[in-house]
Amino acid sequence: MSFLFVALGGALGAVARYAISLIPVKTGFPVLTLVTNIIGAVLIGFIVGVTSDKDGISDNTVLFWKTGVCGGFTTFSTFSLEAFNLFENKQYAAGSIYVILSSGCCILGILCGKKIASVIKL
Repeated sequence: MSFLFVALGGALGAVARYAISLIPVKTGFPVLTLVTNIIGAVLIGFIVGVTSDKDGISDNTVLFWKTGVCGGFTTFSTFSLEAFNLFENKQYAAGSIYVILSSGCCILGILCGKKIASVIKL
């Protein structure tokens, strides 16, 4: 049964990621992947913050949101490919900025998500 929860969450996350990719952005910088990863980091931080002290939340609910939705939504493999392509195309500054922003902002996103969860106290 847990596989079903992960699969349903993954489908929802993948559809949300695809929807974001359709936003028309005119730049060579992979801004939509960066935004997607930051949103995913905030979301997973929020989920961890909400579920860490709650005994009433089922394991399947956590699997749906954390493994399914966040796993289907975030785009680390796409991020890695885009960073590689920037470096391969000798766009070293853009590649370095992208890697630093992605890593730093996503770590801060997790912190923000956990803080939001602690303030809301669901």
